[in-house]
Amino acid sequence: MTFLNAFLVFLHVLGAAAIVGGWLATFKTPTVNIWQWYGAIAQLVTGLLLVGLAEMGDGEVNHAKIAVKLVLAIGVFVAALLGRRKIKNGLEVPTGLAHGTGGTALIAIAVATLWV
Repeated sequence: MTFLNAFLVFLHVLGAAAIVGGWLATFKTPTVNIWQWYGAIAQLVTGLLLVGLAEMGDGEVNHAKIAVKLVLAIGVFVAALLGRRKIKNGLEVPTGLAHGTGGTALIAIAVATLWV
């Protein structure tokens, strides 16, 4: 179980890196790239799995923090989804949507690390 938890944390961090890294890489010409989309999916799925593992084990779960992180993760997921749909339809991604994807992910990282 320890390996599974560590592997899920690894994937979770990798998803965050994909979202924020993709945002920073395209900061001057904002868009939502495919890696941000994959990162948003990874963040949402691995986050839910990590909470499930913590609930099953002996670890205490801060439900208020998890609720805030879930709302932020859904926000990133929806923003990335909308951005990818725009691209798929040949439209330009609005600047606010592109920055909302990366900025919200950055806020979620801050909540995860600074809320103790």
